[in-house]
Amino acid sequence: MEQLRAELSHLLGERLSRVECVSEKPDSALWALYDSQGNPLPLLARSFSTPGLARQLAYKVSMLSRGGTVRMPVVYGVLTHEEHPGPDVLLIERLRGVSVEAPARTPERWEQLKDQIAEALLSWHRHDSGGRVGQVDSTQENIWPHWYRQRVEVLWGTLNLYQNTGLTMQDKRILFRTRECLPALFDGFNDNCVLIHGNFTLRSMLKDARSDQLLAMVDPGIMLWAPREFELFRLADSELAEGLLWHYLRRAPVAEAFIWRRWLYMLWDEVSQLVNTGRFNRASFDLAAKSLLPWLS
Repeated sequence: MEQLRAELSHLLGERLSRVECVSEKPDSALWALYDSQGNPLPLLARSFSTPGLARQLAYKVSMLSRGGTVRMPVVYGVLTHEEHPGPDVLLIERLRGVSVEAPARTPERWEQLKDQIAEALLSWHRHDSGGRVGQVDSTQENIWPHWYRQRVEVLWGTLNLYQNTGLTMQDKRILFRTRECLPALFDGFNDNCVLIHGNFTLRSMLKDARSDQLLAMVDPGIMLWAPREFELFRLADSELAEGLLWHYLRRAPVAEAFIWRRWLYMLWDEVSQLVNTGRFNRASFDLAAKSLLPWLS
């Protein structure tokens, strides 16, 4: 923390009295910055344990800002460490508002907010990839089922390099069966890839605490081009999230096969978290495995 405070003080040309961790994830941490008088600065610092990720997310935020109708935080700069060790840091605008996780004051306001969120998503989803698919640093000309199979095989191969992953033999049997069933799970798939947020949850949106109006979307993922259904699978952790999911689907339906592919995406997303950060959400993994099992026969 002291190294981060000293580097940011030098970069900003102002001595920071302190930096305070606002939230922490397995691969990053978000910091509030305070000037020499102890007053909060109008920007945040997000530090990353993986080199290159800060630059990728800066590019992703700029893409979403240009391509959508909803506000994204302004990116002020990227601090990298090429000559000496240290976490890469993304400097972003500090936005006001509360998470959309907070219930709206009335059911009518929640309906209006869902309309605003759906329209914001669709403003990105109207941008076709032109045949490209993949993450910010590794897009390719491909179709989604083939690209996703590549992703699963890489994750499976990486997972098998480790001895103590916390996964049981039953967990691994489920993963192995999903690999075998991928052609059937994607049978008839014909959706195109579009610009996506890539980390779409209730926590990644801010609203006004008084009016319940959508203010901004934050914290995107590094997935750049993917089908719309891949944007939606994370909306499964609460009644509010499920309500938002079905509101979007009534307005812009996806393939019926999303009924089972949402659990496929959730399952392998947890594997991705495990191999990349060493942590994963057991409850989400078990929910996805249990929900997907009927489709693996």
